[in-house]
This record gives sequence, C-alpha cells and structure tokens, in this order.
Amino acid sequence: MKIGTDAVLLGAWCPLENNPYSVLDIGAGTGILSLMIAQRSNAEQIDALEIDEEAYEQCVENFETSPWSDRLFCFHAGLDEFVDEPEDEYDIIISNPPFYSEDFKTDNTQRDIARFQDALPFEDLIDAADLLLSENGIFAVIIPYKEEEKFIDLCAQVELYPVKITRVKGTPTTEIKRSLLAFKRYELSTLSADELVIETSRHQYTDAYISLTKDFYIKM
Repeated sequence: MKIGTDAVLLGAWCPLENNPYSVLDIGAGTGILSLMIAQRSNAEQIDALEIDEEAYEQCVENFETSPWSDRLFCFHAGLDEFVDEPEDEYDIIISNPPFYSEDFKTDNTQRDIARFQDALPFEDLIDAADLLLSENGIFAVIIPYKEEEKFIDLCAQVELYPVKITRVKGTPTTEIKRSLLAFKRYELSTLSADELVIETSRHQYTDAYISLTKDFYIKM
C-alpha cells in the first residue's frame, strides 16, 4: 500500500493543541498517521489498529524501525473487537477511513477491504470515537467532500461537534474533493472553515501545501 496524499494531509493537519498523551489510529494501514503524530507530538501512547494481516505486518515493521518505536503499538484486530472491551480513552482519535461507497468490487479482496466503505462504515467509526474519546479529546478524519454533511450529522447524533474544517482541492480550478474534519465533545459558537489547494499545476505545489507538509517529505 502506497502512502497517499490523504494520509499525509491528515497527519500534518490534525490539531494537537490539547497536548495528547494517548492517540488511537483506526485503520492504520502502514502506520503513516501514527508515525506523523509521533513526530509532531510528545504523546506517550500511540495505538494503531489494523485488520489486514499484510498491512499489519508492515505497520509493525515500520514502527519498530522508527525513532519512536517505544511509543508505538499496532493491534491486529477489527474495530468491533477493539471496542468490545475498551480499556483506555484517547486524547486523539485519527482515521483515514475507507470511503468508496460505490456498489462494485474488484477481484482484489485486499484492495477492496482497504478501499470500500463496508470495511469500516462511518457509523461504526463514529460510535467508536464516542466511546473512546477523552473528555477534551479530538477526533480527526479525512473524507470525501460529498460525504461531509452526512458525517457531521452522524457525529452530532453522539454529541461530537466540528471545531476545524479544511476543504481540499487538487488545483485552483478543480472541485473540492476532500474534507479534513476535527471534532470535540462541545460545540463552538462560531466555526471557521478554510480551503487548501495542493497544486497550481502537476507537481507544482502551493505554498500552503508545502508549509503544511514539508516536515514529512525528504524533498519539498
């Protein structure tokens, strides 16, 4: 599994102003989000959750060879198993969830699990966040812009409210494709949303994208 722009955006953008002690990365893949949060914060407990065996093994290897191996741990389990007996609350819950909801599958089962929404329905993800998020915790995701309103409504049903929104466009002339969303357990009186453009043209990155992500690229 390659590292995608979505994960890089979320890992760099996720608010950390609550100085997290504990972090949960749901659907960790190769562990990129956990590694980025480890680099950005002093969180002492960073747990990652991954159901796919090959991705789990790669995640463990990436954690073990990182400078933050003593703070990183990956569970090989599904979200339903993990929330059955919750032992901890988390100050940050972060997820780049599978969100392809079209009614078709490919012949590659592993890719399907990684990419199709039925592997991790939004409702299950939000219920887990409600159960596991600490009182002052932050729940951060990246989802398709077309799903933003639905996702915010689902979060409101469990009293999680948006505190930061950034909508992402590939270029200045293309449509908004992604929404970066951060939620807390209390509602703000005013909510500001901004927009991020990734490129002006192919591989010509905007100053805003470079400023956000430069700490994570070898060449930027």
